[in-house]
Amino acid sequence: MGSGDEDTGGGGGAVRGAVLKALVVVGGVLLLRRLRRSTTRWDHARAVADALSGEKFSREQARKDPDNYFNLRMLTCPATEMVDGSRVLYFEQAFWRTPEKPFRQRLYMVKPCPKEMKCDVELSSYAIRDAEEYKNFCDRPKDQRPQPEEVIADIAEHLTPIHLSRCGRGKRCLYEGSTPPEGFPNNWSGASYCTSDLSIHKNGEVHIWDKGFNDEGNQVWGTKAGPYEFKPAPKSKYDDMFSPLNFSAPLSLEKKLDKAYVIDEQ
Repeated sequence: MGSGDEDTGGGGGAVRGAVLKALVVVGGVLLLRRLRRSTTRWDHARAVADALSGEKFSREQARKDPDNYFNLRMLTCPATEMVDGSRVLYFEQAFWRTPEKPFRQRLYMVKPCPKEMKCDVELSSYAIRDAEEYKNFCDRPKDQRPQPEEVIADIAEHLTPIHLSRCGRGKRCLYEGSTPPEGFPNNWSGASYCTSDLSIHKNGEVHIWDKGFNDEGNQVWGTKAGPYEFKPAPKSKYDDMFSPLNFSAPLSLEKKLDKAYVIDEQ
């Protein structure tokens, strides 16, 4: 009797030990999966939207290489949020001396890439129905800007998507991508199409390389020396633009622009 009781107890202890070990293993696997999934598709989209926001300048490039680069101001801020969670950003570029006169204005829609595509974030560029109404959007008080429902109504022609992926280990960038190889239509300065490369860096820089090509594939506008490197301005009011409170429901003009940068009238 005594011996049998001891055997039963030992067997029960072994079973309990095995169960405990199994639970630990299963728990570890679940934890590992959770950690691996901690960065979701929407996390990537939010990270890109946050990185694009703010006031950035190409001042350093213009000082070092004035023959190829202007000192441009790039300003981006939240405009609204779509029902599906996509963020809509207002984007403008201007010469730093005349920020009140942007030469390029866009609405960007930032969302995860479709699951069937091998990328993380889709950044789509749209024309604005009445761009004049949006000049200096980010500089204005919220009640003096087009409101979220107006922004949605003013999303016009879809210009092009840029598909961004996380940069590989050892690179300075966080995300990088480009337009489709065939680019998108553009007729400025003899071009028939243009392409755009974009990279977002760990130090807050955004590098943009826009180039226009003619039918023969020759580059007719855009710098050939490399991308524009926009570096963050000193801390400003734009750093906190992505607070939930900001989302309602959801050098000289005489330079040869055709060789250094495109003034986009679209």
